[in-house]
Parts: sequence; C-alpha cells; structure tokens
Amino acid sequence: MKIGIAADHAGQALKATLVEHLRETGHEVKQYGPAPDPDDDYPLIVRVLADAIARGEVERGIFTCGSGIGPAVAANKIRGIRAAVVDNEWSARDAVEHIDLNLLTLGERVIGSELAKSIVDAYLGAKVQGGRHERRRKQISDSERATSSSPARSESGPRVTTSG
Repeated sequence: MKIGIAADHAGQALKATLVEHLRETGHEVKQYGPAPDPDDDYPLIVRVLADAIARGEVERGIFTCGSGIGPAVAANKIRGIRAAVVDNEWSARDAVEHIDLNLLTLGERVIGSELAKSIVDAYLGAKVQGGRHERRRKQISDSERATSSSPARSESGPRVTTSG
C-alpha cells in the first residue's frame, strides 16, 4: 500500500520509526513536510499530507506529533479527509471498518514506538465495511458538503438545532 507520512517537530522520532517499519512490512512510503523546526505549525504540515490523500497520491496517511489531537482536528477540515487520533489497535481497526479512516494521527508523547507500530498495522490491515456503516459514511459526507451556517436539515432526518 502507498502510505504518506508527515510529522511536526514533536513527532520526528516516531515518524522515523514508522517509516522504517512501513518499509520493512512492504509498504511504499512517501514523506511530506518541511525539516523539523520547533516553531513549525502542524496545521500547515498536515494540510500537505491531507491534500495528497484527497488527490489520491497516497492511499492512507499517518501524522505524528506530540499528542495527535491538533492535526486530526485540522485535517478533518479538508474535504474527503477522515482523521482520528488513535491510541489502541481496536480503535484503529474500527475507524477504518466503520468510517473509512484515511489519516491516522499518533502522539509520540502518548504512546511508545512498539504500540505505534501495532496500531499502524491494525490501521493498514483493516478493510472498510458496508451495510449500516456505508449509510453513516454517506451521512458524514453529506454533512461535509453542507456549506450553510444555518441549522442543518437532512432529507432523511430531523432539523438539528442547539440551545444555549
């Protein structure tokens, strides 16, 4: 599988470990992003990787940083990207099977390298499931396409509002 990988300054050691692991397990690896810099900004770096995924340049992506949280949030703003920070194998597998996760974010300060390798293996080994999950992915895609700031209305669901 062709995998894109990137990191900010806080995820460089884990990225290097994962690049080696991915190559050893037969994956083609494409690295994205600038050289590490303590002042780098993960939203800009993850954008390059997410854009590559959205264009189909790579099949799936992995981003490493300190926690994984910020890059997941930033990447999910990009059409066609389904990113999540994951810290266990079950969630990595479930995220692909259910939501077709295409960008995994990992926190170098949160998990060790052996667990990260195991999570990546589960993520890359998982297959997307159909049925109710396909219906839900379509609902997510429909929400992604929505551009109105007014309360959401779905053809198949109720009007959604919030209260203060």
